[in-house]
Amino acid sequence: MDPVTHGLIGASTSQSFVSNEQLRPAAIIGIVSAMLADLDVFIFDSADPLLNIELHRQFSHSFIFIPVGALIASGLLWYFFRNKMSFRKIYGLSFLGYATAGITDTFTSYGTKLFWPFSESRFSWDLISVFDPLFSLVILVIVILALYKKNPKICWFAWGWIVLYLSFAVIQQHRGTSVAKIIAQKQNHQMKKLVVKPTLGNQLLWSIRYEAQDTLYANGVHLSLFNDPKVYQGEAAPLLNWQQKYEQLNGTTLYNDIKRFDNLSEGYLIEHPDKSNVIGDGRYAMLPTAMSPLWGIKVDTTKPHKHLPFKTFRDATPAVRNTYLDMLLRQ
Repeated sequence: MDPVTHGLIGASTSQSFVSNEQLRPAAIIGIVSAMLADLDVFIFDSADPLLNIELHRQFSHSFIFIPVGALIASGLLWYFFRNKMSFRKIYGLSFLGYATAGITDTFTSYGTKLFWPFSESRFSWDLISVFDPLFSLVILVIVILALYKKNPKICWFAWGWIVLYLSFAVIQQHRGTSVAKIIAQKQNHQMKKLVVKPTLGNQLLWSIRYEAQDTLYANGVHLSLFNDPKVYQGEAAPLLNWQQKYEQLNGTTLYNDIKRFDNLSEGYLIEHPDKSNVIGDGRYAMLPTAMSPLWGIKVDTTKPHKHLPFKTFRDATPAVRNTYLDMLLRQ
């Protein structure tokens, strides 16, 4: 999730366990603690661009790191609130705020390594986009209302809203999955893997990506509350057999970087249709129907012992924005 939403969820959680007089410091402690986990984005190695995305949502978001993260947060905050509450209390609130970071990130896409270092598996439920204004706005109103009324019990409504919203997302995802199966059946496709996730900032327009016959297929679907689903037929692209294509480079830094990126992309690698020698993550595009990856790695076979650069391609042209809005508005 975006840092602001993380902070709001952390604030509402910490506020729920304090007295009326401690609401304001508890809110600040919760905000700082919840946002602290995402400081992992500043860990990078200029010589190894993939290190940054490998470490994002890794150790800092794992269950085992929560006590450590809470200790760091409480250590930073103790000086400011030492006259209002004990260090033990500050640590407890920091623990609550920090704990929400990794858990709530699992509801988005990309994945979170909750059980690092015991498991490298990424957990991702694909229920909500990294930024959803309606979801965040309601939590913001609840946090402000609790401060205004000086009533910590109001903050429990934030978690009620979170459960309600994510429950609706589960229903929407189930509807999208049913649509995906119908699409594949009509095309006589045997699905091997399937990703159904909401597009940015809403719960109505969903992206469907599935693998069949070594090809990745993309479709969009508008899941209206009162109408039947509307499908937007998308593009297709062959999945890259990178092991075969780069077999002669096995053992090199280049080959190992492609393998690392394949793990990060959960095997959904495709060649960028408009960028030469770019391997992209086929799960993400500006449009749910498109096969132009949002990010990828640039391959240069003349430098096999050098780390591959990581590139992003978030080109929101007017045509792309208009197409997205047309889909979102069910036109």
